[in-house]
Amino acid sequence: MNYQKLDAALATALNDVQNVEEPSLAVFIHTEPILSPAATTVLESLGISGVSNGKDIFTATLSANAISQLSEQPWVKYLKRSQQLGLVNRRITTGKLGV
Repeated sequence: MNYQKLDAALATALNDVQNVEEPSLAVFIHTEPILSPAATTVLESLGISGVSNGKDIFTATLSANAISQLSEQPWVKYLKRSQQLGLVNRRITTGKLGV
């Protein structure tokens, strides 16, 4: 695995994976903008749809093994963990302004 291509959140999450074959991590895959047919085949074999030249960011839910495989590819720039964002359900109050 090429850890230089992983962001800190993804590297940390990989340490907590129980089953390395189970697709459990949502990631952003940043690639070179012009992909070879071999690169396109690798991405599509991982279940990533919409692979085309000119597109350089893909999203997928991958296993730890798939992330390791992608990190070793020369056409992959880096991999980032995607996390579900939650809404903050609280009212922000501002203090009284003035002198």
